[in-house]
Amino acid sequence: MNTSPLQDADIARLQALLDRVPEPLEALDAVALDGFLCGIVLQPRSVPPAKWLPHITDFEGRELPGAYPKTELHALVQRRHAEIERAVGARDWFDPWIFELEEDAPPSDAVLPWVAGFAAAMDLFPALMNLEDPELVEPLALLYRHFDPADLEDAEALLAVIETLEPAEDLAEAVQDLVRSLMLIADVSRPRAAAPRPRPPAARKTGKRRPG
Repeated sequence: MNTSPLQDADIARLQALLDRVPEPLEALDAVALDGFLCGIVLQPRSVPPAKWLPHITDFEGRELPGAYPKTELHALVQRRHAEIERAVGARDWFDPWIFELEEDAPPSDAVLPWVAGFAAAMDLFPALMNLEDPELVEPLALLYRHFDPADLEDAEALLAVIETLEPAEDLAEAVQDLVRSLMLIADVSRPRAAAPRPRPPAARKTGKRRPG
């Protein structure tokens, strides 16, 4: 299977395929899809593609019509999933798919669709949120601060931290915070195995000479 990173032409083709998903299905767009994939990658237990792929073309997972080019779409999506998984596993920087808006638009307006995709993954696959680890609160707050506080009324711990955060000065800072948050979440849900401790050299066996 091709797992090479998607290029601009691939992303454009992916968006075109998502645009072709017929009603009443409600497909994610490329930005929300990217956030959704990050939410899938960060799950504490791997989620098989067969379980999450149907939700990229409809939140409820309804079937695509038979004539739709599902194989091509899924191949592109799984290449992006593999790219994100490699970056998260190595704790390397990667570029989230965020589209710039007008110059005077606040950074949250550009980032919100991505975060909405991430939140959709959390709703469908809640194992990460069920960890209830205090180390998750701050990085999740950095993501969820882009929502209207009224939408987070049942998340008191998140709201308490969000109220202490300064808004991002520009889109570059907002994107940097996204990636930083993902890596902090990964430290909890996808911890890297500690390097094995070197074993001490085996004691040399010395044979006793028999008295002659």
